[in-house]
Amino acid sequence: MAEQTLRTLMRTTDVVVTGLFSPAAVAAIGLADLFARLPLRIGLGLGSGAIALSSQDTGASETHDTADADADDSAGSEATANRDEAITQAIVVGILAGIPFVVFGLFAGERAIAALGAPSGVAEMGGTYLAVIFATAPARHVALVAARSLQGTGDTRTPMYVNVVSNLLNIVGTVALGLGLGPAPRLEIVGVGVATAFGNLFTAVALLAAIYGPWAAASFARPTDATIAKQLLEVSAPKIAEGLAATIAEFPFNAILLAFGTEVNAAYQIGRRMHQQVTSPLSRGYNVASSVVVGQALGEGDPDRARFEGWASAALGLVTVGSIGLLLFVGAEWFVRLFTDDPATVEYATDFARVYGLVSPFLVLYVVLSGALQGGSDTRTPFVARTTGIFGFMVGFSWLFGVRLGFGVTGVYAGIFLYFVWALLVVAAGFQWGGWATKAAAMMEERGSVEEAS
Repeated sequence: MAEQTLRTLMRTTDVVVTGLFSPAAVAAIGLADLFARLPLRIGLGLGSGAIALSSQDTGASETHDTADADADDSAGSEATANRDEAITQAIVVGILAGIPFVVFGLFAGERAIAALGAPSGVAEMGGTYLAVIFATAPARHVALVAARSLQGTGDTRTPMYVNVVSNLLNIVGTVALGLGLGPAPRLEIVGVGVATAFGNLFTAVALLAAIYGPWAAASFARPTDATIAKQLLEVSAPKIAEGLAATIAEFPFNAILLAFGTEVNAAYQIGRRMHQQVTSPLSRGYNVASSVVVGQALGEGDPDRARFEGWASAALGLVTVGSIGLLLFVGAEWFVRLFTDDPATVEYATDFARVYGLVSPFLVLYVVLSGALQGGSDTRTPFVARTTGIFGFMVGFSWLFGVRLGFGVTGVYAGIFLYFVWALLVVAAGFQWGGWATKAAAMMEERGSVEEAS
């Protein structure tokens, strides 16, 4: 959670610094981030496959390691080998998948942002920023996959140490290069992008070194097993599709916001960023934790404990993040004024922050239970929940009531709220009554991480 706090603070620093330039600069970086989420979604998707297999095989290997000395240890060794190969395959795929984004950023970034309806000045700034950060898309993939691979083994400290240092360097670089402090040149939005790109490279190199060296339980292995590759992609694909669908949905959603004015779009970016700053570190931390504990419990052959761990993680998230959301609702305007002093932007950003504050209990339960399902190799249920919710409510409801029926931005507020309520209902039903435990056991048997049931 510490690393998530600093990661979110880093992104918040980007918005604060660009807010000192102009509302157009905030809109530019917000629109560019729509495209920047594409490599993020792929990295998170591959990371979901890596953490599922890694946690399950870690649990299986530890079970065999602590078994009777007379027992056959071949399954435990096989589980460890499978884990290392899954990690290696996910990293290699991540590197290859990042290359097209490098090309896109260099040659199509500005035109892509302009296609959203952004003014020429906003499109130019956003395109420049996008080209800089897309240059390190392969490194971003590696960083995400490697971190989740290590977390799946139970090692949350190594990714935390690396990401804390990386994010601190990123924050310092954003402030120095964006504002031109000290001997650093004032590069404004380019400086913000350069700082982010450097952070991506630093994190990837450091985590690769950790896996290669003697510090981590995981290591690299030559990719040879097609079954592992198939399962990795089977778990990762719905997660990638979920993220890409959410990113695609942001385009029409931001077009809806831009129809109400640049200030409304900037206000949404600020309000959402404010919410992410105070709630996402915990939510994402619980998401990863629930994946690990559920996956390891399944690897140890204890589905009942896996189910209990998932609900316990969700309850902890509800108490903590739900309380923070309430505080955000009460103090929304004060927090928003840390980002901007533009009167129109402040008004709308305060309302967006309050909506996200109210929806926090639903959001954290959805995020944690999605992580628990992921630990059980079920990424399809969260995909259905998020895709239907974001298109049906965040985009569809917002357009119908906000634009078509004339309710304005209020219709958008309602669409955001209903999206998270719906997503929670779907994943909660899937976790309570779905067959994820049986599926995970079958996949472990198929790849040889556990002995086949007699």
